[in-house]
Amino acid sequence: MLQSFNEKNRDLLVNINGELIHRDNAGISPFDSSVQGGDAVWEGLRVYDGRVFKLREHLNRLTHSAKALAFESIPSHDELTGEIRRTLEANSMRTDVHIRLTLTRGVKITSGMDPRLNQSGPTLIVLAEHKAPVYDSAVGATGLSLATSSIRRFGPDQMDPKIHHNNLIQSIMAKIEANAAGADDAVMLDQRGFLAETNATHVFVVTGGKVETSRCVACPEGVTRSTVLDLCAGHGIPCAECDISMAEVYRADECFTTGTMGEIAWVGSVDGRTIGEGAIGPMSRRLRELFRELTRTQGEAIV
Repeated sequence: MLQSFNEKNRDLLVNINGELIHRDNAGISPFDSSVQGGDAVWEGLRVYDGRVFKLREHLNRLTHSAKALAFESIPSHDELTGEIRRTLEANSMRTDVHIRLTLTRGVKITSGMDPRLNQSGPTLIVLAEHKAPVYDSAVGATGLSLATSSIRRFGPDQMDPKIHHNNLIQSIMAKIEANAAGADDAVMLDQRGFLAETNATHVFVVTGGKVETSRCVACPEGVTRSTVLDLCAGHGIPCAECDISMAEVYRADECFTTGTMGEIAWVGSVDGRTIGEGAIGPMSRRLRELFRELTRTQGEAIV
């Protein structure tokens, strides 16, 4: 699954530390920590009819990640929201928009990994694009196809997944394997061999009417993931966070993924094995409809 270029994005204005710059002229210093070592945190946000869905939850996670990485200076929620608003207004954006919000440790006085070389404060990047949910074109009659990767997700004793950092090499390596296998995305396991997530999304399985997803041992605290669990709790749908083996994935009645960029997308096959009846199941369809109803009615008004 390869995303195509959207002509609406040809003349985007990118916000870098409050300066709005044409995408072709936007640049980050080679001394910036994101360039030097992937030393940055990020969030993906989605805009529906002028409202950013779960904005506070995303900004909380960004702040928590920056604190865990010992950033000395972190913009307030109000400052971040203000720059998001400026960026959307400058690009005349209102709906079907995805925002990648990045906060780096900032520019170093000289090359090196020591955070003490960062003496000018963080770098904030707000990149807003016209982008519908990315799996919409891929999820048709067959659903998403996943292939298990040989790349394992780190646990909290190696690199705590609760830090939503910019170093995505694990995910990129897994995605390379998925591409080579002809799959849409890669399933990634934790160090014990249990399901963690895909290279880009969280994974849910449905068996006997019960919705299950992996514990946040080797996957981040997903905002869309939490929303789905809340929907289950609020609508009397049995759900659980637990260890899930690949045998349980293969024999599940349904499988779907969750994420801000792709919302809820049903999975038709994993490792070449058809999941359930090979069609979107009733639970996946119901949760997708409940989620879309939330996005139609909730969110923080920005533009």
